[in-house]
Amino acid sequence: MSTDGSPQDAPAGPVRKIIHIDMDAFYASVEQRDDPALRGRPIAVGGARMRGVVAAASYEARAFGVRSAMPSATARRLCPDLVFVKPRFDAYRAISEEIRAVFAEHTALIEPVALDEAYLDVTENRRGLASATEVARAIRAAILARTGLVASAGVSYNKFLAKVASDYRKPDALFVITPAQGPRFVEDLPIGRFHGVGPVTEAKMRRLGILTGRDLKARPLEELVAAFGSAGPYYHAVARGIDDRPVRAHRIRKSLGAESTFPDDATALPVLSERLRPILDKVWDAAAAKEMRARTVTLKLKFSDFAQITRARSLPAPVADRAALERVALGLLADAFPLRRSVRLIGVTLSAFEHGPAEGPRQLGLGL
Repeated sequence: MSTDGSPQDAPAGPVRKIIHIDMDAFYASVEQRDDPALRGRPIAVGGARMRGVVAAASYEARAFGVRSAMPSATARRLCPDLVFVKPRFDAYRAISEEIRAVFAEHTALIEPVALDEAYLDVTENRRGLASATEVARAIRAAILARTGLVASAGVSYNKFLAKVASDYRKPDALFVITPAQGPRFVEDLPIGRFHGVGPVTEAKMRRLGILTGRDLKARPLEELVAAFGSAGPYYHAVARGIDDRPVRAHRIRKSLGAESTFPDDATALPVLSERLRPILDKVWDAAAAKEMRARTVTLKLKFSDFAQITRARSLPAPVADRAALERVALGLLADAFPLRRSVRLIGVTLSAFEHGPAEGPRQLGLGL
C-alpha cells in the first residue's frame, strides 16, 4: 500500500498524515532482550503470587491466551510453564525516552499515549521524506537499531485509522490505510477491532445486531446517541472513516493515581490505613516530580467479591503536602466504614490539577 492513494473518496479538506507507533509486547520484550534465558519462552511481567496481575505478556504467552490485566492465577492455569518476571519500570521509562527521541527527529507533533505507544502527525516531517510510509519505516528501523526492540506502525489520515492499522497485522508490522481505502476498510472491520469499543460496549453492540463497521454505519446518529450517549457521535463518525481529533503534542493530564492488590483481604481500619500509606507515597512523589498540584482526592476500594466503591473530596485549594494528602485519604477511608465485605485493593487518584510549583515552602516527596 501507499499513502498516495487516489483522491476519490478522500476526506474533504487537507489530508493529514498520522502515524501510530505501538511497541510489540513492550515490557516483556525488554525483559527478553535483557535476559537471553527468557527468549522464546512464555513470560508474564507482573506478580507471580496468587493475588497478582499480569502487566504484560510475551507473544509466546499470548499463544496460550495470557493477556495483560489477567489475574496471575488464571494465567498460570492457561500456561503452566509461564515464567513471571518482576516489572522494572525505571528501565521501561528510560527506553521509552530513547524511543521518543527517535520520534522527535521526525516531528514535533508527538502525542504519547503510554510508555509504549504514541501518535505522530507527520503531515510535515523534519527530514523531508516523501511520504508518511517512509517516515514510519525510518522510525521502526531506528528504534530497532538503537534499542533492539520491534515496533509496529499504522499510517493513515486520522488517529482512529492509524491506531487500527498499527494493530492490524501485529507483531512487527507496517500497515497503511489511504484516504481512498479508509471508508471501505472500516465497513469490513469487525466491531471488536474498533478503537474505543471495549468488551462491554462490544457485547451491547452485538445484542443490537451491530457486528461490523457496515452495521454501525447503517444506524442513524440519533439511535447511536440513544444507545451509547456521548460516545454516539464518535461511533457515527468513525464508521465513515472520519476522525477530526488532532495530535496533541502537550496533552494535559487529567488524573494521576496508584493502587495495590493485597496478598490477603482485610477489614480493620488500622490495617487498611497502614496499607494505604505506601500508595500515598507513590502518588505524592509522582505528582511532586511533575509539579502537579491537585484539588480532588479519590479513594477506591475493591472488595473480596470484586465490587468496588469510590469516595472523593474536592478542596478549595490544592493539597499542600504529603501530610495533607494522608489526612484527606484517611478521612475518606474512615467515611467508608462500617464495611460489609473485606477489602482486596486500595487505590488513590489525584485530579483537578493546577500545574507548576506551589507558592511558598512545600514539602516534596522523593521522585520515583
